[in-house]
Amino acid sequence: MNPGLRKVGGWLYRRAENAIAIAIGTMFAAFLLQVAFRYLLNWPTGWSNELTIVLWIWVVLFGAAFVVREEEEIRFDLLYATVGPDIRRVMTLAFAIALVALYGWSFLAVFDYVTFMKVESTAYLKIRFDWLFSIYLVFVVAVIARYLWLAWRALRGEAPAEFDPTKASSGV
Repeated sequence: MNPGLRKVGGWLYRRAENAIAIAIGTMFAAFLLQVAFRYLLNWPTGWSNELTIVLWIWVVLFGAAFVVREEEEIRFDLLYATVGPDIRRVMTLAFAIALVALYGWSFLAVFDYVTFMKVESTAYLKIRFDWLFSIYLVFVVAVIARYLWLAWRALRGEAPAEFDPTKASSGV
């Protein structure tokens, strides 16, 4: 891969991690405020709960789209780990085609639903639902792109690396 492109990709990856860290920190602060307002001031707040939920949706989908690497994804790899590289390549290709087909088939319906949700907004923060759920569209496009890349690599004859549990990380 081009070193300049790799450098830009690394920089973008670190910024995505920073965005996730900021969102999780904001979630924690909102949670602490909610506890303080409810139990110390006897003044329950709904906005802090809503903010936490909205940020959680974005953290999970944004993180899965841009931060979690392929080898960090959760898998049921009991069978996958026991087969050789050629079978792993065929399995990768088959699952990549299936996932691209399923996400691609559902994309227009999901897009239609998300854009329709502009008529609704959240109760406290008044965030339009189309903005709130737009991260799912970004997630779907990122997943399709990732699995098209994996399918391309499998077609070129590159077998996915064998899973090494000693090198696994938390995923975030």
